[in-house]
Amino acid sequence: MNLVIISAAVVAAVGIVVGIGLGLFGEKFKVEVDEKEAAVREALPGNNCGACGFAGCDAMAKAIAQGKAPVNGCPVGGEGCAKAIGDIMGVAAEAADKKVAYVRCKGTCDAAKVQYNYQGIKDCRMAGSVPGAGDKACSYGCNGYGSCVSACDFDAIHVVNGVAVVDKEKCKACGKCIAACPQNLITMVSYKQQTFVQCRNKDRGPAVKKVCDNGCIGCSLCTKQCKFDAISMDGGVAVIDESKCKNCGLCAAVCPAKVIEHPKAEQLREAMAKKKAADAAKKKAEMEAAKKAAEEAKAAAPAKEEAPKAEAPKAEA
Repeated sequence: MNLVIISAAVVAAVGIVVGIGLGLFGEKFKVEVDEKEAAVREALPGNNCGACGFAGCDAMAKAIAQGKAPVNGCPVGGEGCAKAIGDIMGVAAEAADKKVAYVRCKGTCDAAKVQYNYQGIKDCRMAGSVPGAGDKACSYGCNGYGSCVSACDFDAIHVVNGVAVVDKEKCKACGKCIAACPQNLITMVSYKQQTFVQCRNKDRGPAVKKVCDNGCIGCSLCTKQCKFDAISMDGGVAVIDESKCKNCGLCAAVCPAKVIEHPKAEQLREAMAKKKAADAAKKKAEMEAAKKAAEEAKAAAPAKEEAPKAEAPKAEA
């Protein structure tokens, strides 16, 4: 019995000593927690996607608390998150231009030519390791095997008719789809941008048409139509400068390959066709009127010449 009591006392004493030791150790080596950092971390969405440029939400929160990152630096959280963090930091959250991902390809199943029947793993990166990088003949286009779909945490991108398509309302601009695409087809664009060139094939027109019916043929009609110097040619493909683009859609209206996307492209094409027809009809009417006037003037000319002769007095004998 005494042995049990002694053992219990020893265990209790050791526990007390260890507890005091841990308390002193924790006090000596404790890490001070920045209350603002903790509050900012709480306000962040917690996806740890790295889209902000930091290793994760913890690193982002620390950077914001230290003034090394803007309060609106989280693309996933959006305006609500930025405002909450701005309130914590005591600064106004400037409205950031919302970004979304965009896939620059229109090589759908009905447009892209097939070079062979691919039977491998349905993953763009795996397909890229075999000759030809998949069944599509265009070496620039979307493989359509969905590596970007697997990478997205927000169900914002899906393969539709052989090409990845982004749902801009769901996209959080985390950038994971960009990293997952071996073709470098996905880029970040402004949410407000409406005009896009759906092709990256820099080959010449005939070579493009051999592999895809929807490719840019490099005709440069779009560059001549743009009044804002917002579109230029990069090799054989048109490229839009978002900072200059006014989203007028005229470049899309004149594109013979219809590879430039704009929500009102079809209406603009119809309006331009009607104007062209009206101008042609007006010119034709003016030419016919001028021709008729010339014929009437020609017909009236002999009569004017004969009139004086008829009125002239006869010479006396």
